Amino acid sequence: MFSRRTTTKLVATLGGIAIAALALAGCSASGGSGGSTTISLLAGGNDPASTKFANDLATAFHKANPTITVKVETRPGGTDGDNLVKTRLSTGEMNDVFLYNSGSLFQALHPDTQLQPLTDEAWVKDLTSDFKKTVGTSKGVYGAPWSTSFDGGIMYNKKVYEKLGLSVPTTWSDFISNSEKIKAAGIVPVIQSYGDTWTSQLFVLGDFANVNAADPNWATDYTNNKPNAKYSKQPALEGFTHTQEVFDKGLMNKDYASLTNVNALKMLATGEGAQYPMITAVISNVLQSNPDKINDIGYFAIPSDSGEPHATVWEPGGAYIPKTTTGDKLTAAKKLVAFINSPTGCDIQNSAGTPAGPFAISTCKVPDSAPALVKDELKYQDDKKTGLALEFLSPIKGPNLEKILIQVGSGISSGTQGAALYDQDVKAQAQQLGIKGW
Repeated sequence: MFSRRTTTKLVATLGGIAIAALALAGCSASGGSGGSTTISLLAGGNDPASTKFANDLATAFHKANPTITVKVETRPGGTDGDNLVKTRLSTGEMNDVFLYNSGSLFQALHPDTQLQPLTDEAWVKDLTSDFKKTVGTSKGVYGAPWSTSFDGGIMYNKKVYEKLGLSVPTTWSDFISNSEKIKAAGIVPVIQSYGDTWTSQLFVLGDFANVNAADPNWATDYTNNKPNAKYSKQPALEGFTHTQEVFDKGLMNKDYASLTNVNALKMLATGEGAQYPMITAVISNVLQSNPDKINDIGYFAIPSDSGEPHATVWEPGGAYIPKTTTGDKLTAAKKLVAFINSPTGCDIQNSAGTPAGPFAISTCKVPDSAPALVKDELKYQDDKKTGLALEFLSPIKGPNLEKILIQVGSGISSGTQGAALYDQDVKAQAQQLGIKGW
């Protein structure tokens, strides 16, 4: 299933920011003399934006708090980075503050026993309710956000829509009607880029907020292997049948099997294609390849049968403090975590990378210079028409979803067949994880 870690790696590849990682040995530096304190911050790996943010944060924080020095260390990305975080926590050697995923990967850290609770910190009241769910348990909140959220849905060319007199669709039938009009105008209606296999998943993953709106208990029932919460049944089946329909009706680009995400975004920016099921995190690539076209690209949530579509949100990562950070270091660490979403910290976040969506805390605002599609995303947040991506609500992620959807999206399998295959994939993964009830 599509994950925040995959996204971070992608954004790092596309970000193009030349930053030298400052890797310092030692996990928890000792306090200095004369009333000074030194703490360490572990930043995410293989992500230039994360590294830039951590280094800029450490510099600005020390300027505002001269008695506290922050040493930055970077970790590997992917599974190696996950294992390093888990090992350091379990052996009591974790840095005083660390940046890591929210959602299911956060839950795997056993936060109630391994992290310092931050529930009573003043900034917690400013968090969105969705973000609290991704960094909390029934016992409290453990993390502060850094960077923006991003949404999954449809990125579209606003100029094409304006030229053809189209309105943003709210129902799936409206979306198909728009697509047929776009095709009649000689423009690719729906861009697909199976050359990068992960991109095949957005009609399913980006639709989950609609599934959750239709059945708020779906994620819990899915995790508990309830018969109603299967992809082969409604409402979750629709993502698969939608993937089939755009192929069956000839609404995709002819080179869908080999087109890459980078080139798909160029098609969208130039108006060669009009609509692209995608995550908004990739907007930073358009800023590099077609900067003069970046505000021609908008966003809308996957249309739903209800006519009230919800935007599926991937929450930002979190900043956490391990239980092993105590005393003066804990006081300093809490100040650093709070500083992340202070006015200065917000400015650092905005300068470290291209905002791809709303912030998860009200104290930070996206700048006026943010890409136009961010304003489109904000409307869903303001209207409370959002929902978390499934990975933030369940630990079960079938590993073969992208391959199955490529089969569906290429006409090899039907949507119903693909959904049934994915149910089997999910079952095998749940059993491997040892989840009860499977």
